[in-house]
Order: sequence, then structure tokens, then C-alpha cells
Amino acid sequence: MNYFKQIIRYAMPYRKYGILNIVCNIFYALFSALSFIALIPVLKVLFQTSEQKEFKDPVYTGIMNLKSFLTDKLNFFIVETIKTEGRLAVLTYMIIGIISIFMLKNLFNYLAMYFITFLRNGVLRDLRNSLYEKIVELPIPYFSEKRKGDTIARITSDVLEIQHSFLSILELIIKEPLTILFTLIFMVFLSPQLTIFVFIFIPVSGFLISLIGKKLKKHSDKVQKEQGIFLSIVEETLGGLKVIKGFNAEAIFGKKFKDSTERFFKFSNDLLNRQNLASPTSEFLGICVIAVLLWYGGRLVFVDGTLEAETFLAYIGLAYNILTPAKAISKANYGVKRGNSAAERVLEILNTESPLKDKDQAIRKEKFEEIISIENVSFKYEEEYVLNDFSLQVPKGSSVALVGQSGSGKSTIANLVTRFYDVNDGAIKIDHTDIRDMTKNSLRGLMGLVTQDSILFNDTVKNNLLIGKEDATEAEIIEALKVANAWEFVKELPKGIETNIGDSGNKLSGGQKQRLSIARAVLKNPPIMILDEATSALDTESERLVQSALENMMKNRTSIVIAHRLSTIQNSDAIVVMQKGRIVEQGTHEELIAKNGAYKKLVSLQSFD
Repeated sequence: MNYFKQIIRYAMPYRKYGILNIVCNIFYALFSALSFIALIPVLKVLFQTSEQKEFKDPVYTGIMNLKSFLTDKLNFFIVETIKTEGRLAVLTYMIIGIISIFMLKNLFNYLAMYFITFLRNGVLRDLRNSLYEKIVELPIPYFSEKRKGDTIARITSDVLEIQHSFLSILELIIKEPLTILFTLIFMVFLSPQLTIFVFIFIPVSGFLISLIGKKLKKHSDKVQKEQGIFLSIVEETLGGLKVIKGFNAEAIFGKKFKDSTERFFKFSNDLLNRQNLASPTSEFLGICVIAVLLWYGGRLVFVDGTLEAETFLAYIGLAYNILTPAKAISKANYGVKRGNSAAERVLEILNTESPLKDKDQAIRKEKFEEIISIENVSFKYEEEYVLNDFSLQVPKGSSVALVGQSGSGKSTIANLVTRFYDVNDGAIKIDHTDIRDMTKNSLRGLMGLVTQDSILFNDTVKNNLLIGKEDATEAEIIEALKVANAWEFVKELPKGIETNIGDSGNKLSGGQKQRLSIARAVLKNPPIMILDEATSALDTESERLVQSALENMMKNRTSIVIAHRLSTIQNSDAIVVMQKGRIVEQGTHEELIAKNGAYKKLVSLQSFD
């Protein structure tokens, strides 16, 4: 129950539905017990037991004699009505009464389920919304070691498991215990002696069922984790189909998937077999007690004569009425255990504090006016530093290019300036304000990002661009496409800007995808541009078009360009050559060539490409 204390806050906005469910369950439990009591007068009429004696209209003398008063009152009513209207008329009245009670019982049962539906689905929706918001809020490093499939499993099947468990909890707390309580009250009223056996049955069966369910949470954990694993394999397979097919690796991935589903098969069997044992166990225990009740009740009817036959039959019905809620409680108990395991996995994400959270007094930076300062920055992803005491000034309106071999720390600069990661030492400032003192939203609002991998979404060209500026007009979208040299191919698409470009934009070529990424950044129209190897994955023709688009975009903007192909950054105001997280050379293209150092060596190496 520990995790449900945290989950319960998601039910608070829907508490009115919970209260209505409780009220309806109270009436359901009452009419459920009354439905068996209502059989007594019918049996009296059928067995004709009341007609064999003379009854006077009884007088109420207090609570201690309530049972005898009600019994005599019922007998008197039956006898007198039979005399005036006949036995068939009395039976008809009794049947109408039973139908009314059963109708009310089922009406309140439906209403209870009707109201709880809003609570359950509301909790499901809000949990998923919170999880999605948290996933987007958490920093990129959090997911670098996580399986995507495991995260998908948490937001789908685990949240669904919690939703089902909420129904189980409300049954556990309200509906079924109340049904048992009202039934026991009527059973005590009918025969205190027989009820002693029922009080023995409940704790014994509860103990035996709890023994069966002890390891349920452990089995449930295994099932949910394995589900995350095979979802990850599916996700990786869909993302890497070209490699899998190209290397004839279908068998390798097929084996990984089958091994996972085999483990899921075994874990699920263990879990469900243990869960399925609860219902027959509780029913068998119930029948054993019913058998004892039949023997002892029969003795009270036939030998002692202290119990009427019709009362005994109604009592047996009440005793059996306890079995259904008892089984439901045992199932609900299993549901709670499974839900507790799912809640643990969901709350692991929801309770994770983002290390990049905005400060309480974080400011909103609306304009970029002067300079970007990277001051004595050191940074490491894990153990080894990838930047060491790195400093750089980027004045407003200038274009600074970062070059160097792979692993020199170029892309890390882009990650730090956009605050996807925080520096370990030093500071990054915009207009002399530390970016950690700004809201992330306003910081990133000043920046446009074009990455090496063109990250597009399975949507139309228009909607992919609107991510840059949500309220952009069609004319602004077309203008951005023209600046990015993308309008020429977009206007030829079947539906123009309304054309769906497929999963990750895979209906387009690499150069076309990159130009759409540039168009998106152009539409945003930010004062600062971060270009992270935006042309490195392109062929020569595509590179020429993209480079032209980049030059159009960078006019009158401050740019930090991370470049692999040095031909694309020769016109930059400053070129910074990096090795192992440090600056080894800095200057314009002509100045660095004249130095005959590391930059010229890189240029000469690429001239043979």
C-alpha cells in the first residue's frame, strides 16, 4: 500500500465520483443481503408453516425482542392475508417484493460501477499526462542508460495495471466488506449459533489465501520488467531494420526477441497460476464451511427445533453470499499487489528530481543583446573530463566555428550552451548572466538548433515547421522554406506543405530532411543559432544546397557552428580548433592557414577526401 498513498493524490480531483460509488455500494451491500432475507416469507407461504398456527398481532417491546416481534409480525401478515385474499395473492406480493429488491440491488451495482469508471479513467489519463510531462522534463542523460521500451511499458501497461488496481482497492475497502458485514448482521439476527462457524471461516481462509499470494509482487515485477525488455527489442528493430536486413541479422534479433518472450511466458505462467489459485481455494474453503453449517443447522431444525426450516434455507443462502465477496477480496488483494509493483515503477520516474530544474528565482531572458561567454568550463559525462578549463567569447552578430577531430568536445559545447547538461566547473553566460539563473524555456527560446541527425516527426511538413513557431502563417512557412532552399522540393510534393513526410521524415532524402530542419529553425527566427555538424551526413550536391541555406539563415545572427567539413566554415568570423577538450588554435581561416599548425593539417587531410 506504500505506493498507493502517493498514487491516491491523482484520485482527489475525482473524489465526488468516489463518494457516489461508496454510497451506491452501501445500498448494493444492503439489498444484496436483503435479497436472501426476502426468501423467508416466500418459503413460509410455500411450506405453509405459518398457517399451521394461530398468530396475534404482536406488540413491540424493545430491541431485545426485535427478532421475535418481526417474525410474529410476518407470520401474522401472511396468515391474515391468506384468509382474505388467498395463498396465490400472498405469493404474488412476495415475488413482487423480491423482484424489487433484486432490481434495486443491481441498479445500485450499476451506478457504483458507473461512477467509479470516471475515477479510474480520470486517474489513468492524469497519470499518463504526468508521466509524459516528466519524461519531457527530465534531462537527456536520464534516458541515456534507460531502455526506451521500458519507459513505454511504464506509461502504457503499468499505468493500466494501476487503473485496474484502483477498482480492486475500492472493492476491497467498501463494496465487498460491506456486503460481508450486512450479510453477517442478518446471519447473527437469524441464528447467532450458526454464525460462529462463519467467524471462524473468514480469518482461516484469509490466512491460507495470504500464504498463496506472498510472492506475487516478486513475480509481477519480473513480468513487467520483461515486458519492457521485449518492447525495447521491438523499438530497436523498427529503428534499425536497414542494418538488420543488410547484415542478415534477422536470426540474431529473432533469437533475442524469442528469448525475452520465453522468459515473459514463464514469468506470466507463474504469476497467473498463483493468482488463479486464490478463487478455487476460497470457494473450496467456503463449501467446507457450508457443509458444516448444513450438518449443524440440520440438527437445530430436526433435533432441537430451535430453527425454522425456511429460516435455515435463507441462512444458507446468506452464508453462500459471503463466498462471492470473499473471493473478490482475495482477487482484489492480488490486484493490489500487482498494482503496487506497477506503481513502484511509475513513481520511480515521477519522483525523480531533475538536476536541471529551474531555480525558484530564475529570470526570463527575453532578448540577446551583447555576448555569449564560456568561462573556464570543465565537464565530464562520466569519469573522464571531455572539456578542461575551456573559455570562449562569442560576440553578438558573429559566427564562431568549432573544429577538431571526433571526441575533441565540439558537440559537448552545443549540449552545454543549450543546457541539455550542466557544467561541472566554470560558467556559461549570456549577456553576463549565468544560464543556470535563467529559465530553461527562455534560454532555449533565444536559440535555434540544427543537428547532424535531422529530427523530424511523422506529420505534415507544415506541422513539423510549426514546432519552431506555433502561430506562424502559411506565408511565413513558405518564406522559411525558401530561405532554407526547401521550397523547390516541397511545392512538388503531392499536397505541398500538407504532405505527411512519414516516420522520422523517411519519405524524404537526407538533404531534404536537413533543409526542413533548417527551415524550422529559420521560422523560429532566434537571435542565436547552434549548428551541430549540420552538413556532415550529406552528399556534395545536398551539402551545397544546405550550406547555401545555412548561410542565408546565419545572416545577422550569432552562430556557433560545429563543423566536420571545414569547407563549410571558411567564412566564419572566428575558427576555434579543439583537441581533447582544449583550444589549441584560434583565428580566421586565413590566419590559421598562415600559422601552419593543427588547422592546416586538418584542411590538408580533408583535401584528399
